[in-house]
Amino acid sequence: MTDGRVRMDRDDEQGIARITLSNPERKNAWDPSMRREFAAHLEVAAYDDDIKVVLLRGDGGVFSTGADMNNAYSWYGGKDSTGAKDGTDANGAGRPRRPSQRRRLLTDRQTFDFYQFYLGFPKVTVAEVSGYALGGGFELALMSDIAVVASDTVIGMPATRFLGPALGSVHMFFHRLGPVLARRLLLTGDTIEAGEIAHLGIFTEVVEPDAVTARAEWWAARTSRMPADGIVMAKEAFRLVEQLSAYQGEQVLSPLFHAYGTNLQFEADEFNFVKTRAEHGTRKAFEMRDAHFEIPEP
Repeated sequence: MTDGRVRMDRDDEQGIARITLSNPERKNAWDPSMRREFAAHLEVAAYDDDIKVVLLRGDGGVFSTGADMNNAYSWYGGKDSTGAKDGTDANGAGRPRRPSQRRRLLTDRQTFDFYQFYLGFPKVTVAEVSGYALGGGFELALMSDIAVVASDTVIGMPATRFLGPALGSVHMFFHRLGPVLARRLLLTGDTIEAGEIAHLGIFTEVVEPDAVTARAEWWAARTSRMPADGIVMAKEAFRLVEQLSAYQGEQVLSPLFHAYGTNLQFEADEFNFVKTRAEHGTRKAFEMRDAHFEIPEP
């Protein structure tokens, strides 16, 4: 059963499947059910011999802001969206409780399986990136074979400010961004415009905002001319090279780091997003987060 927040349209003549994230009121952030719908479309495209290319994009001029922080921690199966309650004690009495480390790890393995599937996807993946590519959205843009990014797209991992710097596919960040930029973005939670790093060649193209759609469609059409078996063989060869040179341990370490990171203990003067959100609401919590981390430049 789908709710229409992820759509897939097929172009059988060209062999292109266009997957659109359609949750524009949340800047195309996804909750677990939306991510499962997204994964289901990817699986259909993966097993369809007539599809050679998947073009990924977002509605409303925004690619994606990743996991919906309005649901932060509730994905571990807690009783409420604050993450403050999770199950009962040994006597069956309800009480506030942090999600167990074992539940965090199992849930995060499922989450990272989704990213690993996309990273090793057997078809060409093209990302049409505009507006925002944050968190998981940033990861998908970096993992895509071809990424066409608007120069004013805001990119980064701001969730590191409340989940800690060991967040997301760490091996991939260091491999794709390089160790200097990866450390900067993960240790500060900074967001930057894609145009600022266009010279680094991280994305296939960084273009003017009004050119993104046409360029992404052009790349999708070009790669769809390749032989289908040649694509999957090449993708597996690329995957092997990257696994041997850059991603060794990724499938174990990334969910482990994330599960451990979501169990942080916060000091009194440190920003605790979940506690702040429970007291003030999501929008105010984001404002307070940004104020906490704002340090005037000298």
